[in-house]
Amino acid sequence: MTKVLVAYVTATGNTKKVAEAIYGEISADKEIKPIRDVQDIGGYDLAFLGFPTHGYGPDKKTVKIIESHCTKGRKVALFVTHAAPEDEPEVPEWMAKFKQAAAGAELVGFFDCQGQLSGGAKFIMKLMSKKTREDARKDSSLGQPDQTRLDRARAFARETMSRLA
Repeated sequence: MTKVLVAYVTATGNTKKVAEAIYGEISADKEIKPIRDVQDIGGYDLAFLGFPTHGYGPDKKTVKIIESHCTKGRKVALFVTHAAPEDEPEVPEWMAKFKQAAAGAELVGFFDCQGQLSGGAKFIMKLMSKKTREDARKDSSLGQPDQTRLDRARAFARETMSRLA
């Protein structure tokens, strides 16, 4: 019997929506909860861990969380939300930072998708560097993650679980 955890960090609800989509596709003994409520993932055969992107990658707190849970012998699947469309050229670089933080674990899956940029973050971005001002100006994230992206998250969950069977 496989025991699975779906845990997430969310500020705007985007990552929680993806977590719930993933959770709904798992047909094993499962739990879903915010990462702040997770002490140890050692009691699970697989942990799906979800995070938002901050400042073009994981923030320092996220890196510490990932590194503390992603240790030798742990099977982990990461899912990440970000305000940019998935085909933006910079996104792979941002996602590599999450994968690097999880390097201590066996990474059995990785998923990322666009989520809606919060109004507060967009306001702050407009006050920062030229690049972040430009990114805020061209923001196309309204309404994300949409049904198509949530369906992709569900497919990711099914594919990841099938690899463990």
